[in-house]
Amino acid sequence: MKRLIFLIAAAALAGCGIETASTAATAAALKKQEVEQAKKTLEQAQQKIGQAMEQVQQSQQAREAAEK
Repeated sequence: MKRLIFLIAAAALAGCGIETASTAATAAALKKQEVEQAKKTLEQAQQKIGQAMEQVQQSQQAREAAEK
């Protein structure tokens, strides 16, 4: 009887460990997706900044050409 209770308790604890590991793996996968999305957002922001800088430079060159 004690052995049966021990086996049931061991099985229950093992199940909790598996669930914890699964939860940690899921959280890690979600965090990885968040990081990848953040990188994409950063790249898009950098592209927009680069485009804006080009537009400013072009308008400045156009102004300088008009002044001549």
